[in-house]
Amino acid sequence: MSKITTELLLERAVPKSTRLRKIETLNLSKLQLKTGDLDPRLFSRLRHLQKLDLSDNLLDKFPNSLALPDLRVLNCNNNKLEDVTALKQFPLLEELTYENNVHLTFNDDYKVIFLLENLRLLNGKDITKLANHVRRVSSRKLTSKVTAHWEKFFRDQLPEKHTAEQVRSIKEKFLESAQANIVYGPSSLSEFTRWRVTVKPSKRKRNSSKSGSGNKRSKSQANTKEEAEATPRKSRHVQEDPAPDQPRTSNQPAEGASPEQAAEGTQDSAEQFPKGPSHRRSSQLPGEQKSQEQDNGVISLTPVKNSKGKENISAEPLHFLQCHSKGNSREDFKTQLWSGTFEPLIDSGAKKDPVVSSSRTVATCGGESVCLIDCETGVVLKKYKVAAEEFFSVAWTTLTMVNSDSRRRSHNILAAAGRRGIVKLIHVASDFCYGEIKAHKKPIATVCFSPARETHLFTASYDKRIALWDIGIPDSDYNFKASQLLLLEAPSIPLRIALVPTCPEQYLLAGCESSCCAWNIKLDKETKSRTFEAIFQFPDEDGEVTSSHRVDGLAFLNDDVVVSKSSKPGCIYLWSWSRTFDMKAKGCQRTVAAAILAELEWSSTDLSYLTLSTCPAKGYVFCGDEKGSVWMYHLSSYITAWSSPAKGKRSEKRIPPVQILKWPELRANGEQLAEILVNNVVADPTFSYLVVLTSVNITAIWKKS
Repeated sequence: MSKITTELLLERAVPKSTRLRKIETLNLSKLQLKTGDLDPRLFSRLRHLQKLDLSDNLLDKFPNSLALPDLRVLNCNNNKLEDVTALKQFPLLEELTYENNVHLTFNDDYKVIFLLENLRLLNGKDITKLANHVRRVSSRKLTSKVTAHWEKFFRDQLPEKHTAEQVRSIKEKFLESAQANIVYGPSSLSEFTRWRVTVKPSKRKRNSSKSGSGNKRSKSQANTKEEAEATPRKSRHVQEDPAPDQPRTSNQPAEGASPEQAAEGTQDSAEQFPKGPSHRRSSQLPGEQKSQEQDNGVISLTPVKNSKGKENISAEPLHFLQCHSKGNSREDFKTQLWSGTFEPLIDSGAKKDPVVSSSRTVATCGGESVCLIDCETGVVLKKYKVAAEEFFSVAWTTLTMVNSDSRRRSHNILAAAGRRGIVKLIHVASDFCYGEIKAHKKPIATVCFSPARETHLFTASYDKRIALWDIGIPDSDYNFKASQLLLLEAPSIPLRIALVPTCPEQYLLAGCESSCCAWNIKLDKETKSRTFEAIFQFPDEDGEVTSSHRVDGLAFLNDDVVVSKSSKPGCIYLWSWSRTFDMKAKGCQRTVAAAILAELEWSSTDLSYLTLSTCPAKGYVFCGDEKGSVWMYHLSSYITAWSSPAKGKRSEKRIPPVQILKWPELRANGEQLAEILVNNVVADPTFSYLVVLTSVNITAIWKKS
């Protein structure tokens, strides 16, 4: 079959009104296709393709340049494949089947598991545990053997002063010797071992959807890490994985640590939540502060003042902390930080001092740790670690618990979740992780508690589901019972979720990898598993209205105004929930055009998983960019206009930021840190502190004066 015939078949496979670049699923099975029929020029037009079926053809290999950056699912059953290494060009691949290819063996299974960091299903089987062994344990042990072989037999053969030709010659001899003499694993995998000796671990790149976590991806991801089935957020973020699959498989999604860098195994004994120093300032603050900075990896900095816009927000850089380092290494500038949230104040009944009505303690997460930081002093109050985990999201709730003396008292509980799909529940005051919920089999991109029900927790996962859990209230012995109340089916990976402020027990919004949707979450309905009720349309980069776009930023600015960031470069949308969604309408899966109020001017980058946040009490929106800057928008006057009886007209011009807070010059080991992505930025409710979470393992804290 000729290339031109293949192209004609492809054109017939989709409606004429649909442009090839918008196709997400394509079936090319049973067409007698040969390798030469897979024209890279044709596939380069399918940049958004996520699912491809090439089963029942005559393929003996893959071309090396099909250019399908978003491909997640690939079916190659019943072909004549002889090699799988070309599949490394699809870094976000999560599901792969190639049964009934007689030339492929167990060795090829191990090769694709090693090459594809996001792969979860191989020939219909969950390979998560095997992948952990192949990518981490096996790689470490094999690397050790290779290093020992070099040290013993070849190190002394290289002269102190050597030529390029000498290096090339010794390298060839070394590789030949290593392949012949290094033995690891069963003999049936000897071919894989020989191949692995010559292959370097690939560095995860952040998914830009053009991470590709998750996880940026992801920003490293999203980003992509094993959990970032896309950066998620890795990105980056986890960097379909952030964050950074790109959570979030967030450089997706957003860049996070590669699987080779993760610790081996995960045991309860590896979980740590030591007691930290108190909030209290000492009269000897300067000396104590210096000590804390040394312990927490605070880096010296030279602030650079540079703002844009018509209003200056006076903000002082307080602290730049390197406190999420893997193994507490001062050399770790790769761990991606994904989420932060301020601890709520517990109302003791006493009259609150209006000056300190906002908490100054923030919980941040990234890599294998969750940190609690006092924003004023820069002291890391507590640090919680789980080996081999990568945390993508944290959320607070306040529970009224009965103590051993039968007294009722309010306590703040922190939920943390990430790549392992497990929610950790931490009683912060007691420095104790009292339980966990095995919520999903795939990474959790984000979590949030209901403002109406303190025990109701939503978890959004790379399995394309959002679950509602009742986490219960622990007794004096920390016994608790969690139960799943709802399961919401999403059309793609949910990256951000938000409950509608006017009806938090009835509707939930989610920004997903390919859409923005709303669900009815009312618990008086019998159905526990539900699909979305509405999917929202926005203009794309060509000005066309579409419901197909990644929404990696989502938050409410007030009771009605939604702020979302999607696929249109250089802008953030403000739209009205009440004018968009008619809560009285019946039926499911309605397509609704968002009632856009305005667009915010933002960076023109196409990197994903740089998420946004809001400060409703002060009318601010914040969003970081790919240069380490924070874009700040003060929208109080616009909100007043939009809420007027006339409803106000849509702002025709993009609203510029009142200020762009520039990243200061930071030096580590005498070198300036560069390529800083701001994965997330959060302010406390009164906008006293601004916490900036980056792709280079730096938490920056600014104070508004």
